[in-house]
Amino acid sequence: MRILLVEDHQELSHWLAKALRDARLTVEVAHDGADADALLHTQEYALVILDLSLPRMDGLDVLKRMRARGSKTPVLILTARGGLQDRVQGLNLGADDYLPKPFELAELEARVKALLRRAQGNEAVVLQCGELSFDTVIRQFFYAQAPMSLTPREYAVLEVLMTRPGQAVPKDKLFDQVFALDDDANLDAIEIYIHRLRKKLDSVSQGKVGIVTLRGIGYLLETR
Repeated sequence: MRILLVEDHQELSHWLAKALRDARLTVEVAHDGADADALLHTQEYALVILDLSLPRMDGLDVLKRMRARGSKTPVLILTARGGLQDRVQGLNLGADDYLPKPFELAELEARVKALLRRAQGNEAVVLQCGELSFDTVIRQFFYAQAPMSLTPREYAVLEVLMTRPGQAVPKDKLFDQVFALDDDANLDAIEIYIHRLRKKLDSVSQGKVGIVTLRGIGYLLETR
């Protein structure tokens, strides 16, 4: 699942991006408001973590322009501005949550997970596809209650399919959610991870859960 982190402090952005990637999220980073606005105008993200004090364009202006374009992508404001007026203004402009600095990483991760679940319409903590399950709180896949061993890319592909039950996901949409813009990969990389996931799912489920290719449409996770 791809998110955009907008933070001008280089060390902090590096630390946050690493922590979020360790939580099995695909992260792109923008270091100023203008770059963030350009990305949000052309790219789709599952979530935006947005600082307010940014060079070239203030975070509130980024948020205002984003909502004016009709974007409903969840936004978590992350800032050292702790004043009530800034919080109220951010929420009134369409922010979904507000976390003042300094903060505990565990709280940031919890809020990110909650916003992602809410945006996907998945209020349930555990998603099911047959005996395949995905715990959205600890972000772990299980088959028949046994944890599955997945690489970060395999995990990202399976998460997109699992959170869209009964829906075929086009290859390009899957690619956009799994890879960041600066990743050295092309569209064909998705087929590699689909192949690897199929082998792992067949191994644990004996063919009871699998990924179907719908030619010209996309990929679908289903029980058999």
